[in-house]
Amino acid sequence: MKYAYLQFNFKLHDDRAFQIGRATRDATTSTDQALHFQERTVRFFTLATGKGKVGNAAHLEEWVTTMTTVAAGESKFKINFNWDESQGIPGAVMVKNKHHSEFYLKTLTLEGVPGKSKVHFVCNSWIYPEYNYDRIFFTNETYLPSKTPQPLVLYREQELKNLRGDNIPGPLKESDRVYGYAVYNDLGDPDKDDDHARPVLGGPEHPYPRRGRTSRRPTEKDQKSESRQSVLRSLDIYVPRDERFGHLKMSDFLAYAVKSIGQSLFPALHGIIDSNEFDSIEDTFNLYDGGIPLPHPQMLENLRQSIPFEFIKEWFRTDGAHAFRLPTPQVLKEDKFAWRSDEEFGREMLAGVNPVIIRCLKVFPPTSNLEPEVYGNQMSSIKEEHILINLEGFTVPKALRENRLFILDHHDAFMPYLPKINALKGNFIYATRTILFLKDDGTLKPVAIELSLPHPNGLQHGAISKVYTPASEGVENSIWQLAKAYAAVNDSGYHQLISHCS
Repeated sequence: MKYAYLQFNFKLHDDRAFQIGRATRDATTSTDQALHFQERTVRFFTLATGKGKVGNAAHLEEWVTTMTTVAAGESKFKINFNWDESQGIPGAVMVKNKHHSEFYLKTLTLEGVPGKSKVHFVCNSWIYPEYNYDRIFFTNETYLPSKTPQPLVLYREQELKNLRGDNIPGPLKESDRVYGYAVYNDLGDPDKDDDHARPVLGGPEHPYPRRGRTSRRPTEKDQKSESRQSVLRSLDIYVPRDERFGHLKMSDFLAYAVKSIGQSLFPALHGIIDSNEFDSIEDTFNLYDGGIPLPHPQMLENLRQSIPFEFIKEWFRTDGAHAFRLPTPQVLKEDKFAWRSDEEFGREMLAGVNPVIIRCLKVFPPTSNLEPEVYGNQMSSIKEEHILINLEGFTVPKALRENRLFILDHHDAFMPYLPKINALKGNFIYATRTILFLKDDGTLKPVAIELSLPHPNGLQHGAISKVYTPASEGVENSIWQLAKAYAAVNDSGYHQLISHCS
């Protein structure tokens, strides 16, 4: 007889919870709820790797209340398994939930296993009672397909079929575990009128783009198009339960989303930003520190009490907080001016939306792939003397050999379009090259930024470029901050128009 410690995280449905996102109320670890699951409603079966024998059913027996490692909202139980050691080491465990509610299973650890001491199963999954198959969890040990123990192969194949959900016609519901893909056939609404019909994107000839499968009913006018959900239910689109936001995170997400919409529409925003521009750095801080106070707190409190949705209650705050206020970025909470540092510039570049286009610099100065006969000389004007002082003792050849120089190159992508972009009223950008140095602590810092414009006589005459380098004081520092801003603007624009759409 071997025993295992099983860790649950109880999150039982509460019908009073709001339905957007299918939120659940945390039932914590009250005695009644924990003991309720001990009434032989949850069964476990071990599956051995040797002869593939499925063990006898085991039930929750002992609620472990003495372990200090259990977090709030979690419970641990003790289970006794009987198995023949000659069958081999358990390679999987099957779970059956006969309870009327789902539960969240975090981990299961078998102790006292010969030759292994412990066998650990990382589950992190919701277990529903309405499955027409047994939930199965495999050990943390990985195998190549050809090396997978034979008794586990059939179960792994069946688990993949369950996840594909080919036998579930739909529409998919919360308890379904379907990770299938579908073509984009819900972009339009042909039932409304012909102007709202849209073609299907994807298919055998062009498999991409794809979206997560939802299996909603087809539209009446076009059986190839899937019906769309109403605006009020648009956030309740099918996502496998294990991938969904928890109800608290969903409330935060929706609250900030609604606030952002309010900020873009609310007329009072014009009091902060005049003519769509910031007059000073304080204008930007006011987006986080200021906000718009709401009048009549008692009236708003009555309104809050009548609204069932937590995210709308968050919008109508009556505790002194201001509505229509952006959440303060973490970097500003620590230091309002931390964003000005070169270290933060490099960190945001790596942690931002477009880090994959940063590449190791192999040739110095950087070159261009634009055709010289069309665009003239587009070679970089960055020289060794521009960056040498910031290479921490490295020479440029040594930094290249040791892969310490990187580049964020937005020169070739922007240069052909600069005449048209800068001809637009209120717009002005440069083509940019940003040279970064990999420091000993593993961070990147900018050491030079090149800003380029087409030659005044035309693109065929090449580029007019100027190189800016780090400075900590005076006018030079202000210009350096502007150079970083131009580089950041290009990085954002490139992501939205090229990286994101390609």
